[in-house]
Amino acid sequence: MNITQFSTPLLMCALLAACGQSQPPADDTAAAPESEPATELVVYSERREPLIQPVFDRYREQTGVTVRYLTDSAPVLIERLAAEGADTPADIFLSVDAGSLWQASERGLLSELDSAEINRVIPANLRDPDGQWTALSLRARTIVYSTERVEPGSLESYESLADEKWRGRLCLRTSKKVYNQSLTATLIERLGAERTEQALRGWVDNLATEPFADDTALIMAIAAGQCDVGLVNTYYLGRAQAENPDLPVAVFWPNQSDAGVHVNISGAGIVAESDNKAEAKRFLEWLVSEPAQKLFAEVNFEFPARTGIEVHPLVAAWGEFVSDPVNVSVAGQRQAEAVQLMDRAGWR
Repeated sequence: MNITQFSTPLLMCALLAACGQSQPPADDTAAAPESEPATELVVYSERREPLIQPVFDRYREQTGVTVRYLTDSAPVLIERLAAEGADTPADIFLSVDAGSLWQASERGLLSELDSAEINRVIPANLRDPDGQWTALSLRARTIVYSTERVEPGSLESYESLADEKWRGRLCLRTSKKVYNQSLTATLIERLGAERTEQALRGWVDNLATEPFADDTALIMAIAAGQCDVGLVNTYYLGRAQAENPDLPVAVFWPNQSDAGVHVNISGAGIVAESDNKAEAKRFLEWLVSEPAQKLFAEVNFEFPARTGIEVHPLVAAWGEFVSDPVNVSVAGQRQAEAVQLMDRAGWR
């Protein structure tokens, strides 16, 4: 487990107010004014430090509220929240996948956001239908291809990557990664289990090599000629192109005549047992404000969850696309089914 910014004992001290200060008795705590603002928030985050520290620092500069965080994988953080119960120091759970947020909500670990501002600026399909979490940023999981060996006109849809013409030319990331599980879940929602399994079997048959551990390695394999097409999250290509503008790999937006491009989210919800729900809500509302959304877009080549925000010039160069309007909660609702289907299809 990777703990950033503090050890657990230090975190517990911080949440109790400040180490070295005497604490009021329980009766006095209950009588404290509800309007008294918190000066510190704790985020359990699946996002890595370089992607969240600039955002948290900006919030401290503007509000005086310090944001401390603990980072780990979503399953570990969810189990930690469940085990800590009412003793958790966490105020916010932040994940890189809608399915993980859905899981946390299903286990009763998140509370109602009840934010008219979030509901106003974030599209409904990027929020929990029950109002317990919201998107903060978007990424598309789309097709990338070799600009040296593939004509973009030969590409069409996710399903078409199962065509025989791609035999020995396709690269995939491992099915164990939640990004692919969420993509498969939304394909099941749109195509049904039988057609999705047929598509995935075709993908497996067309593999040029064993699945990769990460999207960056997949992109480099296309550039090196090991394969010609693949599926990646867009921000990985953004990072690669920022390092090498001449990289011979480009984005293709599939399914533009029907379902649209699959998008997933980085999002967050308020922890059910948080003692700082009011400040946590203010923080999430700030995260969907225009300045914060622009910062999200700049830090990691992502798309803002809020419409009308300018994206990074490199991202803008990929062109506009129609995204799948399905509610992203489907990634969680169908995750177990997706994993089983991927296993049946032989995707490892």
